[in-house]
Amino acid sequence: MTPAQSARREHPRALFAENSRAWVRLLPWGVAFVLCVALLPTTIVVLGNDYGLNGGVAAGLAVAQAAPLLLAVVRPLQAWYVVFAADVAGAVALLAVDFPERLLWPFPPMGIVGYVGLCLALGLRERRRTLLLVWLATAVANVTLDFFAPHDDGARGLLLTILGGVALLLGGVLKERSEAQRRLAEQETISEAERGRRTLLEERARIARELHDVVAHHMSVITVQANSAEYRIERLSPVVRDEFTSIAATARESLGEMRRLLGVLRNEEAQGELAPQPGLAHIGQLVEATARVRGPVEFTPCDVDVPEAVGLSAYRIVQEALSNVVRHAPGARTQVSLSVSEHDDRQGARLTVLVVNGPPPVRPDGPLEASGTGHGLVGMRERVRLVGGTLDVGPLADGGFRVAAGLPLSDKDLM
Repeated sequence: MTPAQSARREHPRALFAENSRAWVRLLPWGVAFVLCVALLPTTIVVLGNDYGLNGGVAAGLAVAQAAPLLLAVVRPLQAWYVVFAADVAGAVALLAVDFPERLLWPFPPMGIVGYVGLCLALGLRERRRTLLLVWLATAVANVTLDFFAPHDDGARGLLLTILGGVALLLGGVLKERSEAQRRLAEQETISEAERGRRTLLEERARIARELHDVVAHHMSVITVQANSAEYRIERLSPVVRDEFTSIAATARESLGEMRRLLGVLRNEEAQGELAPQPGLAHIGQLVEATARVRGPVEFTPCDVDVPEAVGLSAYRIVQEALSNVVRHAPGARTQVSLSVSEHDDRQGARLTVLVVNGPPPVRPDGPLEASGTGHGLVGMRERVRLVGGTLDVGPLADGGFRVAAGLPLSDKDLM
């Protein structure tokens, strides 16, 4: 049993207390109150006037049979113990009086109504085993008392067993249906969270593989330069030669460690990992290809030198933004622009990547590509976070969409 389940058993809550609608939470209390108020005086009058039972005994039985119905909203099993004992005691007490044959025995109509309501509350709260034991106790008591029946009631004497069993079954079915719906909703929530987490991990792995190629290039250059320094530079002292040798060995070791680490992220299906990674200069080709196939795209380039990680991130952001336009707003007029912000003391110069599309000419019924993950913005945010930039995305008033990313141009600003 989990701590949450233990806490619920120690401090039970009212039936439907977890429902979000107020009227549903108040419904059990309202039903219990109406039954208690209606059955209490009715039981006293019927037992006293119709059955001829002593007034004090009738009042005591009425209280014992009706009042626990209020407790049943929170503790139905404890209320059942009281009501069941009171019903059996009432049946025994009626054996001492002479009542007309037309009246029900061993359980008068008022007792049956209250007991059925109590069984319904039991079904909504207790386990199957408990419900079965309750029904068996009811049936045994009913059949046993029937042997002492003062009149021949036939099947009428088994009404409590029949109606109580139906109420227990109905309450149990409703409870299991509610729990099944709750578990399904929880599973859907967990599945959605897992899908988002898996998409995030896949995007991080993809970014790591791409950055591996970028960093591996620089590490290889360092290794080659350090190894060839003694041949390119004349009259190197032994200390300097040893320093270059140490630099080359460290670079090779770092490159090997990085390749081993990235090996766990690579798989046999990975394609194109040995190809040079795209950068800022390739965005124009990407825009032209999109415009040629899918619709009008205006491009405002920016001629600036950027770190390879920033160029790769800018390319992927534009690529994902244009893919979203193709999927969700086919044919919409799109603007792609690259610009450099002014340098200030608080924040260095930044490359601004802006992709803005208008509403589609014809609103599609749904995305053109149904196989998408629906988490394309996750990759954008990861890439921007990787280089210490900012990302602002959101819909426009005219039905379009805007993606704006700010990427630092200085190496010291990269995270």
